[in-house]
Amino acid sequence: MTASTVEATPAERKEALAKVKPEDREVIELAARRIEKYHRQQIAAGYTMRDEGGGELGQRVLPLQRVGIYAPGGKAFYPSTLLMAAIPARIAGVGEIVLVSPAKDGRLNPLIAAAADVAGVDRIFKIGGAQAIAALAYGTPTIPRVDKIVGPGNAYVAAAKKLVFGQVAIDMIAGPSEVAIIADQTANPAFAAADLLAQAEHDEMAAAVLFTPFPDLADIVAGEVEKQMQTLPKKEMIEKSLSSFGAVIITADIAEAVELVNFFAPEHLELMVENPAQLVEKIRNAGSVFLGNYTPEALGDYTAGANHILPTGGTARFSSPLGVYDFCKRMSVLSFPQAAFEKLAAQTRHFAEMEGLDAHANSVIVRCQNKEGGRISSALLLFFSTANVFSELRLISYLA
Repeated sequence: MTASTVEATPAERKEALAKVKPEDREVIELAARRIEKYHRQQIAAGYTMRDEGGGELGQRVLPLQRVGIYAPGGKAFYPSTLLMAAIPARIAGVGEIVLVSPAKDGRLNPLIAAAADVAGVDRIFKIGGAQAIAALAYGTPTIPRVDKIVGPGNAYVAAAKKLVFGQVAIDMIAGPSEVAIIADQTANPAFAAADLLAQAEHDEMAAAVLFTPFPDLADIVAGEVEKQMQTLPKKEMIEKSLSSFGAVIITADIAEAVELVNFFAPEHLELMVENPAQLVEKIRNAGSVFLGNYTPEALGDYTAGANHILPTGGTARFSSPLGVYDFCKRMSVLSFPQAAFEKLAAQTRHFAEMEGLDAHANSVIVRCQNKEGGRISSALLLFFSTANVFSELRLISYLA
């Protein structure tokens, strides 16, 4: 890979798209439509308000100019994650969407190319790892600098995102994936076991935990896990994950399970209970919550429409799923005519003096003493001179 070949050309993208099976393209387009429909509800509008004195205050909501998306391509590749990142960015109105993704033997992954095409990605660079994050953060002669980097990666990618934060915005520091399940006697043990296994197959550090006050159910689910695991291709990885980060926790009751889950703050939470709609009202900390026996986490990963780029490692205590709002910034706008200014002048000056910021107070005094905009007192000239506000400030003195 060289600087001249790192970006996928239109011909390369077209070649990769030609290799996509029609049924694969169809399911990508289905997921994209549902993701778009869900995320269009998140579009935020600006506003303007007028106070009693005639002053106007408002907020503009502006899209970021350029966003970089990282799509994994090591142990696994995730066109679904690309959809989850690029579609909200496009809805927000981002000017340019740039994708970086590792390319085996320099060839673009056809499914990644298809997802990029459907989601409206502008440019694709066949590069991954920490170096891709650095390129997006600082820019190179080939790869443009972006305003924000989103999308999960391995530990090196996460560490790189943490290092460049401040130079560029990031979505989050994504850790290993997690699922917690709260189950009562109405839960289907086979379903619960299947969902624990689905999470464990992500990698050796993925966490899968069942909380239930029913010991008999816990035993049945554990047996189902062992049974179903034997048929899965990633059995070895799943065993490592479950042995290190898998657990079945017997609680005193459902209330204690909720308390533990709110402390855990999992990325995914499944409520396999009799009345999940009622129980979800008690959940404060989770990235995404799945209600009932027929709402598996896999549905959220692919076709439901809600975003699957979620806070991990307990950060659901203060973080949210990726959304349209993550690709916008807000700008305050203030407009005060003279009459509106004068209604707040005394209080503004008082507050400034209370904080010991004399120049702030003076900016109010100047306007009060110089209403016509043409005179300034010699006393104020002396203030500016002694304060040395500007190194070569020269003013002509007039008598007020």
